[in-house]
Amino acid sequence: MGFKRVLIANRGEIALRILRALRDMGIEVAIIHGKEDRLSLPVRLSDFAYPNYKSNPLDSYLNIEDVITAAKELQCDAIHPGYGFLAENAAFVARCAEEGITFIGPSAEVITLLGDKIEARAAMEAAGLPTAKGSSEPISSAAVASTLATEIGYPVIIKAAAGGGGIGMQIVSKSDEFENALKLCQSRAKSAFGDERVFVEKYIQGAQHIEFQVLADGKTAIHFGERFCSIQRRHQKLVEEGPWLDEKTRAEIGELVCRGAESVGYKGLATFEFLRDAKGDFYFLEVNPRVQVEHTVTELITGYNLVELGIRVAQGEKLPLTQEDIVIRGHAIQCRINAEDPKDFIPSPGRLWECHFPSGFGVRCDTHAYPGYEMPGCFDSLLAKLLVWGRDREDAISRMKTALDETIITGVEHLIPLHRRIMDEEDFANRNITIQYIEMHSDLLG
Repeated sequence: MGFKRVLIANRGEIALRILRALRDMGIEVAIIHGKEDRLSLPVRLSDFAYPNYKSNPLDSYLNIEDVITAAKELQCDAIHPGYGFLAENAAFVARCAEEGITFIGPSAEVITLLGDKIEARAAMEAAGLPTAKGSSEPISSAAVASTLATEIGYPVIIKAAAGGGGIGMQIVSKSDEFENALKLCQSRAKSAFGDERVFVEKYIQGAQHIEFQVLADGKTAIHFGERFCSIQRRHQKLVEEGPWLDEKTRAEIGELVCRGAESVGYKGLATFEFLRDAKGDFYFLEVNPRVQVEHTVTELITGYNLVELGIRVAQGEKLPLTQEDIVIRGHAIQCRINAEDPKDFIPSPGRLWECHFPSGFGVRCDTHAYPGYEMPGCFDSLLAKLLVWGRDREDAISRMKTALDETIITGVEHLIPLHRRIMDEEDFANRNITIQYIEMHSDLLG
């Protein structure tokens, strides 16, 4: 039995993306929103809007009981969390289950497992995925960490067990750096995640960041190939593209990620993230148990509506596809158009006086922005996701240059000048890219 009405517990471009998928499926759209978003496109286009005004704007989307109440009062069958906010909150998923509301995503148990980086790493290692050498339990002593680092070899990296987004990570090159680095990582982990547990693993130098898109129905999993996400600032992605690997490597890693998803009974969309070293060896990083910002890249090169597929699986449908159905065609590139200073990446909220996004063959733009839109300073700075498709990577880069040149945004600072310089940069053109790309090309920042 399909859903009749779904509550979107999110905002911005992802709320609009989910709304469109629900509309395509003939499902009624409800949305909860804060005061800052009362005039936003997702709210204006939804069938039912539930105002949830709070003094702290984030609480409009983070208060679990408010979201549950909205879903019940609006008689929704399910809740779609999008990304961020409550998307990876196991307590929220459990509350949905208690109220008989379907959470469009994995179970609370799976989210809990994958949210603990130590447990997730152990589970994926057991499923056969390659992992970097490191601790199998939390590390709280600098002496223990130093001994472990000597065994696996410097440099190493300290990570938060409950963390994400690169928050608190500390690279250590010698033993006398551990005392301060450990305390700093623990403090930031406690502040950001309420959990000070950290672990140590080998730091992969000169690494590339590659991720695989997976869809599973709780029993069977398939993958939609890889995305390349190495151009980042502060561990947050700026440019994503795909494909990147040869067919043999894609098949090998793809089989492993499907095995990993099946081993934990995963249901829904998931992204398996890896670092690949200069020798081409892969090392598992984490699983993001939700729709990704860059799912759009995969949609362009495979032709499948991933958000719709995630909703269908949540309805109880079996996978409508087999691995053989997934064929990658051409090349896609996504540039995140953040409302930020393109030199220091400082958020730039404000009113958009002019706002024109490109269109045409092979161009896609996911955005909630429009002329007169007030970009709030209290939420993520993502304004739009500009994507292009080309016959090959060279064709896609050429089309992205045209698309960026056609984009007009006034009223806030944005990253278009940076993206335009990246598209012209020689190392980018030659695929000579690692996760240190921005640091190694500081001249691009202007």
